[in-house]
Amino acid sequence: MNSRVPRVTTLLLQRLARALARHLPTAVAGDDRGVHQARVASRRLREAVPVLATGLHGSKAGKAQRKIRRLTRALGTVRELDVTLGLLDALARSPTLSRVAVEDVRAHVIAERDGRRAEMLNRLDRVNVDKLARRLASVGDALDQATDEPWRKALGAQLLKRSRRLGLAIDKAGHMYAPEGLHQVRIAGKKLRYGLELAADSGTAQAAPHVRTIKRAQDMLGKLHDLQVLQTHVAAVQAAPQPGRTGSRAALEDLARHIEDQCRHLHGRYVASVPSLRETTLATRKTIVPLVARAPGKHALKMSLPSGSPASKAARASGTGRGARRAGQLKPARAAEPGAATGGR
Repeated sequence: MNSRVPRVTTLLLQRLARALARHLPTAVAGDDRGVHQARVASRRLREAVPVLATGLHGSKAGKAQRKIRRLTRALGTVRELDVTLGLLDALARSPTLSRVAVEDVRAHVIAERDGRRAEMLNRLDRVNVDKLARRLASVGDALDQATDEPWRKALGAQLLKRSRRLGLAIDKAGHMYAPEGLHQVRIAGKKLRYGLELAADSGTAQAAPHVRTIKRAQDMLGKLHDLQVLQTHVAAVQAAPQPGRTGSRAALEDLARHIEDQCRHLHGRYVASVPSLRETTLATRKTIVPLVARAPGKHALKMSLPSGSPASKAARASGTGRGARRAGQLKPARAAEPGAATGGR
C-alpha cells in the first residue's frame, strides 16, 4: 500500500475542485445561491491553479485554467442581476418608497436576467466539466510528485504585486465619493484576498486575520457596487417613455435618492476601514510574503500538515493524520470549502 500522505497543496486543490463540482449542478438548475457559490469556487480555482502549477511539467494546468476561466465568465452573466433582484425585494418592504416604482425596475431587471440566464446555460454547455476534473486531477498528481515547491516563490511575488496594487488603488480613490475609484479598490482587494486565502490554506496561518480584514471592507464595497448597479437600472427605467403615469417619474426619483443615500453611507464606512486596509497591505509585504517563501523542512513537507490550518483539519477528518498513518488508513480528504469561514464575493 502507498503510505505517502498527500501534500497540503494537493489536498487544497482537491477541496477547491470538489467545491466547484458540488455547487455547479444547483447553479445550472437556476438556484441563485448555487450560481454565487459556483462562481466563488471557480474564482478560487482560477487563482490557485496558475500559482500551484508553477514549475510543474505534464500537468495540463494551462488547459484547466482556460476551462475555469470560461466557467467564471459564464456564471458572472447572471449573478449580478440576482443580487439586484434581492436588493429590490428589500426596497419593496420599505414603507417610504413607492411599490409601483420598485416593481417597474424589477420588471426591467427580470427581462434582462432571463436573457442572461439563457446565455449562461449556453456557455456552460460548452464547458466539459468531466474533462476539467481530469485536468485538475493531473495538476494534483504533479503537485504530489514534485520534489520542490516553486509555487511558493510565485505566490510570494503575486502577494507582493497585489498588495502594492491595493495600496495604489486606495491612494487614487482618496476620501471623496467616486464610484470608479471605489470599484478599483474592490477589485484589487478581492485579488489580494484570494492570494492571502491561498497562503492561509497552504500553511501560512498568519495570513488568516488579514483575509478577514479585507473581507469586511470587501463586503462594504461589494454592497456599494451592487447599489450602483441598481442605480443604472433605475436610470434606464427613468429614461423609458411612461405615458399616462404622471406619478411614476417622481416615485422613481425618490427611489434613486434613497439608493444614493445608502451609497453615501457605505462610502463613509469604507473610509473608516482604510487604515486597517493599509496595515494589511504593509503586513502582506513585510510578514506574509517572507513566511510564504520559507519552505518547511523536508520531513514536514511530505509527512505532515501545518497544525490548525484548514488542510490539516481536512487530513484529520479524512484519516490522513498520524493515527491514520499508523493504521495504514489513507484516503482522500474531505473538508469544508477553502475560505468557507469567511464566505466570499
